[in-house]
Amino acid sequence: MIIRKPKSLTFGKVFNHLALLALVLLWITPTIGLLISSFRDKEQLAYTGWWTALSTSEQNAWGRTGTAEDQVKKDGKFLISGTILTSNEKTILTYNTNFKNLSAYKSGESMIFKDGSLFTLESDGKYEWISQKPFTHKRGKRIFYVAEVPPMFSLDNYREVLASENVGQSFVNTFTVTIPATIIPIMIAAFAAYAFAWMEFPGRQFLFVCVVGLLVVPLQMSLIPLLTMYNKIGAFFGTEGKSYLGIWLAHTGFGLPLAIYLLRNYMGSLPRDIIESARIDGASHFQIFTKLVLPLSVPALASFCIFQFLWVWNDLLVALVFLGKQDDQIVLTSKLRELLGSRGDNWEILTSSAFISIIVPLFVFFALQRYFVRGLVTGSVKA
Repeated sequence: MIIRKPKSLTFGKVFNHLALLALVLLWITPTIGLLISSFRDKEQLAYTGWWTALSTSEQNAWGRTGTAEDQVKKDGKFLISGTILTSNEKTILTYNTNFKNLSAYKSGESMIFKDGSLFTLESDGKYEWISQKPFTHKRGKRIFYVAEVPPMFSLDNYREVLASENVGQSFVNTFTVTIPATIIPIMIAAFAAYAFAWMEFPGRQFLFVCVVGLLVVPLQMSLIPLLTMYNKIGAFFGTEGKSYLGIWLAHTGFGLPLAIYLLRNYMGSLPRDIIESARIDGASHFQIFTKLVLPLSVPALASFCIFQFLWVWNDLLVALVFLGKQDDQIVLTSKLRELLGSRGDNWEILTSSAFISIIVPLFVFFALQRYFVRGLVTGSVKA
């Protein structure tokens, strides 16, 4: 009977596990922060970080009192009352008319103005402004305050995005762009990869090197020449203008180099005996490709499908260049960008927009993830 000693954890293994755990935490921390922020109140999101989401925070803000039109006469004095808070969750701690000294008066304490009137602000935001003389001001006085705000969570950010006009149509437009822009380069690249891997023709290696070299061409530098060429071709055929055909061709051109590179390495790693046996049996290249190579290359095809789908779905730059902003063309990323406002004053909805936009890519990734690593690793050594 052989008794095996349990494997002891060495310092190297412990260090590797801790390093891996640290990398995972660093990677997912921004995503967790974005998720928490998407449910936070807009005001709290603007003033405090997501790590303070569960703690009570202090917020500096201001509000206006009523005007002379709101005054009433009571016991021989003139009174203006109301509230300066727009939310009942806040609790006012201190206040002042000068924003440089917000701690001058505590809530409940009275402040005397230069004209002798008496102003009192309570912790719940209600105020009373009493004067011996009639009020004549046409604009409310600005009151600065420090308020204590408890943690607040809601679905308002998600409701604002989903309830926006034509967001549903932008989802459909994004599918209209993404599905053809994923299928077309896969179809073309599969034929090209088979030719580079198993067919003999002059200049094969040189052409493959050229394809690999296209991987380093910056997309931003080629967009304008490509759009100019596309417009000239469209003008020649009388079909100028932005359309889905243009963006399909653009994404196909930008995705082909990577697709050919990945698929060629994978197909080149397939057993040569299978290919040679098919040739001896009289199979043509087309028959070998369709009946043998394609079924065996499903992991590589799925890997590139994930890459291309995520790239096209999240694209904004190419969509802005090759598509218009009409309701029947605008994609989701461009639509969410417009919801921010011309000056980005509604940036808080970016948190909920991010999670709304990644629902479909996450579904695609988890549906094909079992092929992902296998498609990338196979053929990485033998090319």
